[in-house]
Amino acid sequence: MILLDFNTWWGNLSTLQMIYWVITIPASLVFVIQLVMTFFGSDADADGLDAVGDADLSIDSDSGVGFQFISLKNFVAFFTVFGWVGLACVYGEMPGWSAVLISTVAGIIMMLIMASIYYLMGKLTETGTLNLKTAVGKTATVYLFIPEKRKAAGKVQIKIQGYRTLDAMTDDDEMIPTGAIVQVVDIVNDDILLVKRS
Repeated sequence: MILLDFNTWWGNLSTLQMIYWVITIPASLVFVIQLVMTFFGSDADADGLDAVGDADLSIDSDSGVGFQFISLKNFVAFFTVFGWVGLACVYGEMPGWSAVLISTVAGIIMMLIMASIYYLMGKLTETGTLNLKTAVGKTATVYLFIPEKRKAAGKVQIKIQGYRTLDAMTDDDEMIPTGAIVQVVDIVNDDILLVKRS
């Protein structure tokens, strides 16, 4: 019964209405998914905005994300607004060319708004300068084993200004294996964590 109602409804649509519905439904679903992922923090990695690793130590300053008019998020926003505004115009019995023109302008305005929001959000983020002193006293997980008595540096993963993988040494008498939990006790040469087994 529902399928028959849908077929009847779809059959009564004009070609322009069909085109708008075909664009609007998927774009709106993707837009809602992106919105939910943003609120739950999963969106940050999608555009590769977070850098993790030793490169962080060499970044002195960062002005944030540049103004990006062309991006996947902006295209999704464009097609979502384009579709809904177009449907409103078509159902408002506007001529087809005006519906397309108005919906295109509305979509471009939405792209500008989205690009501006992400640009301003990028300006609000922390600078890339990593202050290792904030790591002292925190716990970390050994990523690459740490040789005993400062023989060489291993690597640990620690949460300071985001998750980082940083060089680490130890004064312990035994090597600290991968996966062990350690505590940062000091900073060596301003760029290596000194840790002890936790």
